Amino acid sequence: MSTGQPLSIEPQELQFPFELRKQISCSLNLSNKTDNYVAFKVKTTNPKKYCVRPNTGVVLPRSTCNVVVTMQAQKEAPTDMQCKDKFLLQSVVASPGATTKDITAEMFNKESGHNVEECKLRVVYVAPPRPPSPVREGSEEGLSPRASVSDNGSFNAAELTSARSLISKLTEEKNSAIQQNSKLQQELELLRREAKRNQSGIPFIYVFLVGLIGIILGYLLKRT
Repeated sequence: MSTGQPLSIEPQELQFPFELRKQISCSLNLSNKTDNYVAFKVKTTNPKKYCVRPNTGVVLPRSTCNVVVTMQAQKEAPTDMQCKDKFLLQSVVASPGATTKDITAEMFNKESGHNVEECKLRVVYVAPPRPPSPVREGSEEGLSPRASVSDNGSFNAAELTSARSLISKLTEEKNSAIQQNSKLQQELELLRREAKRNQSGIPFIYVFLVGLIGIILGYLLKRT
């Protein structure tokens, strides 16, 4: 926070989570803790690269103002992620009831005797936030029961327990199906063997019956 100035400025540096080919914005909060109307103006060493809204304005007594600084999409990453761009925020006490339309370049001219306060702000590139790591499907190893996944796509303990229970149930059903299949194969083999035995026994029974009938007929013929 700056001291000795009509405006309190936060933060003291502009941090941009740098990403190629993407517009990135950050905000400055200007706080007027005095009873005066304070005019401000924002300048930069690289005006083609940044868009500042608003770049001029008036902060009313005991109020705040938000300034959004947008960096245009960049095609190349800077060397070592270092940036030499700087911003300068000038502030000066304005007349009571002043508005943005009343701001002139002359108000920020020190040579004209105006008490202009200045605050230099540097630009810092920071790494963008990393997306959450994807969870591998079909793998239970490495998953902690504390894993928390809610509406943003993370696991919670209840869902993890339910998934493990389902996997265990499916495994049991698979093993049971394998056992049933093995048992059916064994029964089928027994039926095949029994069928072969029956096929080989039919001619023997037929011969036996024919012989038995022949003996009975012979016996009856002898009696007559």
